[in-house]
Amino acid sequence: MRKSSKISAARITAAGTHGFSTPPGRRELAKADRKERIVAAARALIRETGDSGLSMRTLAERSGVSLATPYNLFGSKRAILLALLEDVHDFNERFQHNPRTNALERIFEALHLALEYCRKDPRLYRALWSAVLDAGGEDAREAIVSLHSNEFWEALLGTAIRQGVLREEIAVKPLRRSLDLVYVGAMSHWIYGGVSNQELEPLVSYGYALVLRGAANASSHGALDRRIADFQKMLRRGSRRKPPARTPG
Repeated sequence: MRKSSKISAARITAAGTHGFSTPPGRRELAKADRKERIVAAARALIRETGDSGLSMRTLAERSGVSLATPYNLFGSKRAILLALLEDVHDFNERFQHNPRTNALERIFEALHLALEYCRKDPRLYRALWSAVLDAGGEDAREAIVSLHSNEFWEALLGTAIRQGVLREEIAVKPLRRSLDLVYVGAMSHWIYGGVSNQELEPLVSYGYALVLRGAANASSHGALDRRIADFQKMLRRGSRRKPPARTPG
């Protein structure tokens, strides 16, 4: 059995423990396998071209399925792009195995891991961000903001409140939305080259630290002030770099 089929079987079997009364049959396994092949082919094509405007015919040929199959399994090209963004690889495993216990550190560690995908694969994620931002929609925003649901980030912020890092009167949802705006604003500049790969994490982290500073208890001000100072230094070093020479004409 090919690797993708093994992965599909594992995922469906895991899902079955919560909903299926019997193990997945061949039809379900074959369907999951085709979906993974289509997503993998889409990722490879975007990496090669830097363009999210996928040809469904080329995508079908690359994944070894009929032209109708991507539409039947996903419904639209946009749904395939969202499936790419929702594929968080090993994020959960890496985050859960992180030894940090302080709520503030875990917020910035989650941010670091989420941005790492963009830094390591900028051609893919710039194309995906551009396509999904152009399309808009709440489902797209949730997929691109954090690689996770709103509940993931609200749980982190709720833990920070319970640990006394943030003030108990702070409302979690408005705080999470404020952080989202920092993230989306920076990413919208990054996809068009206004923010470099090197600047991306310190810029978003600087914004997060400033927002969280306003919501923090006095006992957390020192830790956040140090982060603000560190991110500020990184950004200043980046701004002093010599700009690229302009091409005459």
